[in-house]
Amino acid sequence: MNLMTNEDMQASSRAATRTTAVDAIAYTIVDADIGKILVARSRHGVCSILIGKADQELEADLAGRFPASKRLRIDDVAKDDAFRVLNYIQRPARGLDLELDMRGTPFQRSVWQALRRIKAGETTTYAALASSMTPPSHPRAVASACAANPIALAIPCHRVVRSDGDLAGYRWGIERKRALIQRETLA
Repeated sequence: MNLMTNEDMQASSRAATRTTAVDAIAYTIVDADIGKILVARSRHGVCSILIGKADQELEADLAGRFPASKRLRIDDVAKDDAFRVLNYIQRPARGLDLELDMRGTPFQRSVWQALRRIKAGETTTYAALASSMTPPSHPRAVASACAANPIALAIPCHRVVRSDGDLAGYRWGIERKRALIQRETLA
C-alpha cells in the first residue's frame, strides 16, 4: 500500500490548485464593415478574434472555445488590440502585429504559424501548405486546422484556397473571405 505523507498531500493540493486556476479572458466587441468583431485577450496575448453578426453569437462562440475560462467583457483591456484589428481591416497592407496566445494542438499551432508567413495579397492552397509542413501533412488535416483557428485575421486562414483557385469554406463566411482577399490584393 502506498500512503501519502502530509507533505505529499499538501504539495499535491498546491499543484492541483495551480492547474485548476481559472484563466481570465477579457474581451471587447466592435463594429466593422465586415461585421461585428470580438477581440479577446488572456494574460499571454490575443487568444481569439471572432467575426459575426451579433454580440450574443460572438459571446457564445467565445464561451464554446474557452469553456473553462472566466470570460469578462472589459472593453478597456482589449481596446488597443481591437483598434489594431479595425485598422488592419481598412489597411491590410500594414499587417496585423499582435502578441498572440495560440491555444491548440502542436499540429494546429504549426499550421497557424505557417499561415502567419503568408503575406497580405497572397494566397496559397491547402495542398501547398500541407506539403510545406515538416513533416509534410495531408491537405484535409491542414484544412481542419484552419477551421479550428480561433484568431481570425491575425492567423490569416482566409488566404488559403482550393487547388483550383476557388474559395473553400471559411468559418466566418465565403463572402467575408472574398472581401478580405480582395482588400489585400488591392492594397
